This record gives sequence, C-alpha cells and structure tokens, in this order.
Amino acid sequence: MDLITKERDRLLQRAARIWGLAFTVVALLCMVLPGAVDTTALIISLPLYGILALGFAQIGNSRSLIWIALVVLSGGAIIGVVSFVGAGPSPQAGYGAIVELAAAAVPAIGIVLTSSAPRIVVLVASFLVIGGGAVLLTSSIQDPGARTEGVVLLGGVLRTAGTIVLGWVLPAAVAIWISAGVPQVAKRIASIGRAHRAERQASELEAQRRQSARLLHDTVLATLTLLAHSGVGVKPEALREQASDDARLLRQLRLGTNPIPPTDGGEFVSTATSPLPVMDEPVLGTTLESVKQRFGRMGLQVSWHGTGQVLLPSAVLDAFLLALAECLENVRRHSGVTEAHVTITEDDTIVRALVTDSGVGFDIGDVDDAKLGFAESVVARLRDVGGNARLFSAPGSGTTVVLEVPR
Repeated sequence: MDLITKERDRLLQRAARIWGLAFTVVALLCMVLPGAVDTTALIISLPLYGILALGFAQIGNSRSLIWIALVVLSGGAIIGVVSFVGAGPSPQAGYGAIVELAAAAVPAIGIVLTSSAPRIVVLVASFLVIGGGAVLLTSSIQDPGARTEGVVLLGGVLRTAGTIVLGWVLPAAVAIWISAGVPQVAKRIASIGRAHRAERQASELEAQRRQSARLLHDTVLATLTLLAHSGVGVKPEALREQASDDARLLRQLRLGTNPIPPTDGGEFVSTATSPLPVMDEPVLGTTLESVKQRFGRMGLQVSWHGTGQVLLPSAVLDAFLLALAECLENVRRHSGVTEAHVTITEDDTIVRALVTDSGVGFDIGDVDDAKLGFAESVVARLRDVGGNARLFSAPGSGTTVVLEVPR
C-alpha cells in the first residue's frame, strides 16, 4: 500500500504541474494582448509569471509546502499589480487574465492539497486569499459596461465569484476522486495477486502429483507387475535391488519430498524445493550405461548405437532417461522379445533416441487414452521440458518410438 500511495502522490503532483503550467501560459497570453494591461504592470508581472511557473514545476517533483506558498504569493502578486497599476485600453483582456489566474492556474494546487487535514487548511486559506482578492480587486478593471455611476453591478461580482469557486472546486474534486479510488484499486490488485498465487500453487501441486504418479508407474508398479508374474526372466538379486529402490522412493513420497530418479545407478535423491533438479551438465554416456545395466539384469538385452556422450541440462536429461526407460520397460513387458535397439543421435538443437524392437507390435488406434504409461511417462514428461515423442507400430511389425529433447 505504501508503494501505491507514493505512486498516487506522484500522479497528483504531475497532474498539478501540467494543469498549473497550462493555465499559467493561457493567463500570460491574455495579459500580453495589446491594450490588456498597462505597460508598467506587464513589465512587473513578467518576472512574477516566471516565479509562478517555477513553483508549478517544483510541485511536480516535491510535496513541500514551500512551492505551494510560492505559487500563491506570485499569483496573488500578479493580481495585485494588475489591479493597482491599472489596466490598458482593453480592460476586459486584463480582467480575463486575472480571472484565468485566480480560477484556473493557481487552483491547480488543490490537486495536491486534499490528502491530509493540514493540507486542506492550506487549500482553504489559499482559496480565500486568491479568490477573495481577485473578486475585490477586479472591480477596478472590469468592463465599464458593468458599472453604473461607479458602482459594480452585483451580477458581475457574482459571476466572478462563481467562476473562481468552480475553478477551485474542480481540481480538488478530481484529487479526492483519484485518492478515493486508489484503495479500491489496491484491493483489486491484492485479490488478483491472491488468485494468481492460488492458481500457481494449484499448478505446482498438480505438477507434483503428476510427477509422483509417473514415478510410481515407472518403478513401483513395474516391480509389482514382476512380482505378479513370479519374476519370470529376472534374477532374484535384481528383483530385490529394484524392490529396495522402490521402498526408498515410497518413503520419500510419503514424507512430502520430491524424489529425483538415480542417474548413476545409485539411490534416489530427494529435494523439497523444486519438482525438477538443479541444472547442471552430467555426461549422458554414463547414465545410459546405468539404464542398460538395469534392463540387462531384468532380462532385456539392449543394443546401443550412435552417440555415446552428450551434454544435457539435468532436468532435460532426467526426463529423457525416464522416458527412455519407460519405453524399454514396455518392450520388456509387451513385445514378446528379449532384445531392443536404442539409437542416440544429436545435432545443434536436438538429442534424439530411437527405441526399436521386432516384437508383436500393436494397432496404435487400440491404445486406451486413459492409460498412464505412454501418455504420461513418455509424451507428457518430454513435453514438460520442451521435447516430444512419436510412436510407430503395427501388429506383427514391431514397434519404434522416437524421443526428442532440446539441447
């Protein structure tokens, strides 16, 4: 709120400066019209106009009452000079210059004098000095047609007073309206901020939920499937090692941490600050070797082709390896063969992996969209890091999956 209040004050100060300077120029133009005021009055008034303009310029930069006082004194001095020294051959122009000052230029200070009780007192005092002085002093230079045997008609006085009152009320009303609207705007900004934070928190929770579901699908559910089939084709030692890793993963999920799958064949690592690990530059070859060894223990022989070492950011590498492991797990469980081929290629922008098997294949159109495996553990995981996955298969013709991630 303090910041918003400061910005409100700056806005009001700049508005007062623009308002005051604009009408000061108009009043000066009225005064310099031929015959508007006496030459002596004009010469004396010109420096006072400069002081008046300086006061308005400083009001735009400072909240000090010194500049308010400078504007009131210089404006009042111009009105007094023109009234006492005398008007020229065209008194209406001189009268217009004074009214322009008293009802338009000087009242601009009202824009910055409504924020507190002391400032309102200064505003009222300034109005009485400038407005009252202008009404009294302009009687000497009004249009002679408005006089009857030296007495100023009441209608002329009321017209002048009404113009001056309106001129002072208008900027003060604008300032009050702006000031009253600021708290409402602040409340709306705060509510938008709260809604944004709630939406971001919900998105983060949903991302964490999806990540946890992917990890459970890729690890625990795969191990349970092995157990359901009595571990056929898998050595007991490999099955025990896999079950131990799964148990550590479940403990970390239960404690609310964000487990990061191992990239070097070791244990899961957890972090409580981000669903993705810190960015670094591991060597892809060593982590691919750990994936190869894992599936070798589980009865799937993986033949590797192409690039052996590629640098990737940690988050991208994790998604790439987990998607690759899920593809190999699908080969082990569904293809009906014990061998798969993985080809790694790269260029300046993309790292690509082709996972191929010569198994039974399937009709892609028969895949259930509700299944978590390929849609979440492969496609969605890669898209989260800017990658993509494509699937090619047909009954009896094996399966090929293309995985792509950005460098």
